[in-house]
Amino acid sequence: MILMQTKALFIDAYRELNAKKLFWISIVLSALLVVLFASIGYDEDGVSFLWMNVSFLPFRPSIVSREFFYLEILFSGIGIRFWLTWVITILALVSTAGVIPDLIASGTIETTLSKPISRTRLFLTKYCTGLMFVALQVGAFSIGSFLAIGIRGGVWEPNLFLAIPIVLALFSFLFSVSATIGMITRAAMPALLITCLLWAVIFLMNIADASLLMFKVNSEILVEQREARIVEITENTTRLIRSERNREEPGSGDGYEPSMEEIETRNQFLPQIVEGLEDDREDLRQLTFWHNLIFTVKTVLPKTVETKDLLSKHLVDPSLYPERERNQVEEPEDPNTFVIDQAETEKRMQEEMRGRSLLWVLGTSFLFEGVLVLFCLWRFNRRDF
Repeated sequence: MILMQTKALFIDAYRELNAKKLFWISIVLSALLVVLFASIGYDEDGVSFLWMNVSFLPFRPSIVSREFFYLEILFSGIGIRFWLTWVITILALVSTAGVIPDLIASGTIETTLSKPISRTRLFLTKYCTGLMFVALQVGAFSIGSFLAIGIRGGVWEPNLFLAIPIVLALFSFLFSVSATIGMITRAAMPALLITCLLWAVIFLMNIADASLLMFKVNSEILVEQREARIVEITENTTRLIRSERNREEPGSGDGYEPSMEEIETRNQFLPQIVEGLEDDREDLRQLTFWHNLIFTVKTVLPKTVETKDLLSKHLVDPSLYPERERNQVEEPEDPNTFVIDQAETEKRMQEEMRGRSLLWVLGTSFLFEGVLVLFCLWRFNRRDF
């Protein structure tokens, strides 16, 4: 009996979904994108589209492997980061913003509650049907892309289907906000607008996180360079003073340890470097404080960008990424001048980003969603309609 009721609710919700024009528009556009993938070739001559060689694109098998081109650049870069993450998610939010408000609308909820079904199961069924929009979209797109990339490019990668749970999880975080606002306001438009506003806030928090992390890493490198320069100057000056004392009084300079004042007097750059070190350490403390603050705020919010990036971690072997040439950093003539290698900065940033655990990325995001869903259940069960 319970299964039949739940099945009937899902069928009814699918019919509502099927009636929405945006659903079929998205399906058609996804199919066109799959056809585009199938039209793109990649061989020794580079990229080709249908019968035309696109020689101006800087991709060659000697630089970028076939697997990396199809999986990372086409599927992950265009299909996931652009199409599914932005276009399909926005269309899904627009289409599903009215799921909960329509459920509790006057004239509908009375008839629904008259049926022998619990409010909890009714709400969760409607909530799951809201996720159906993205599940069907991502599933159809992933199957089409798997076949297109496999047949056209000869790359058969089962991990490509990880896009289904990853993109569905990303959408569910946002849909929980939409459902909560819809439950409170009983209107679709505020639910859509506030959800998009929160998504924009999350996007800005990611920019702030990446920017502060870059500044913090640069500051760490500067502190390390200054400390190494101070040690180098101190050791060289100490050896010089010992040598001079040994020439003046043979045997007297071997165990001599000059004071810092004596070393600073002999080296005109050392006081400036020491002063700069204190400034850099203070900058590092400030940047660490603000970055930790942003990181803490991000912890309680859903991780849309980090969730999306999980696909690249499992889809493409790190060894397939083309090596980036490191910048040749020339040693400055002025000992008080320091140059930061941006390749080293990016390397450290990527290590910290990749070091963020799956528990932090998905665990805290699902916790955020769970709290909102529980609130909706509580309000739906306690509210008189």
